[in-house]
Amino acid sequence: MGCGRVGATLAQSLESRGHSVAVIDQNPDAFRRLDAGFSGNKVTGLGFDRDTLRTAGIDDTYAFAAVSDGDNSNILAARVVRETFGVENVVARIYDPHRAEIYQRLGIPTVATVRWTADQVLRRMLPMGTTDEYRDASGRIQLTQVDVHPGWVGRPLRALESASGARVAYVTRYGDGLLPAAGSVLQENDIVHMLLEVAQAPAVERVLTAPPAVGA
Repeated sequence: MGCGRVGATLAQSLESRGHSVAVIDQNPDAFRRLDAGFSGNKVTGLGFDRDTLRTAGIDDTYAFAAVSDGDNSNILAARVVRETFGVENVVARIYDPHRAEIYQRLGIPTVATVRWTADQVLRRMLPMGTTDEYRDASGRIQLTQVDVHPGWVGRPLRALESASGARVAYVTRYGDGLLPAAGSVLQENDIVHMLLEVAQAPAVERVLTAPPAVGA
């Protein structure tokens, strides 16, 4: 929902990855921001209106991003999509970072504009494995954001370390960075940042994007 510069970039990024995409905007002129070759569905209407959402194909949707220029519209649309249509992968763009934490507690991942990029929204919509965030001067050690399978939720962070061989550097929870303590447990919507050797990255991704082994 929303075909501004953000929405248009996001829609085209998703389509380039092979996904079918529908874009909703109440202003039909907004669709001019899409490339001429964009083949997705363009729906004129309000993104929180149920009939508009059905026209866009919400009943067969894997993920939804509310990225219009209004906080209230975005969070209302996100809640309708999550609570009425049962779409699990929902993200809302929020201009006011102080309100973002409130919406996070409702179970809807939010991205404040001060740190917004299309890649951040994509990460919350689709599992992407690992993303290199920083490397040391030698290029051997990297700080990496890891998409962790939901099956790890409720398990100690040390279990992630034991299974992957990497070290949890910190966790982003409701927009705040937290250093792990001895008994820290992974919670839903946590973003995990790990330190590892570059050569480890494929193995860490393989282990943590899958559910934990039985008995682990």
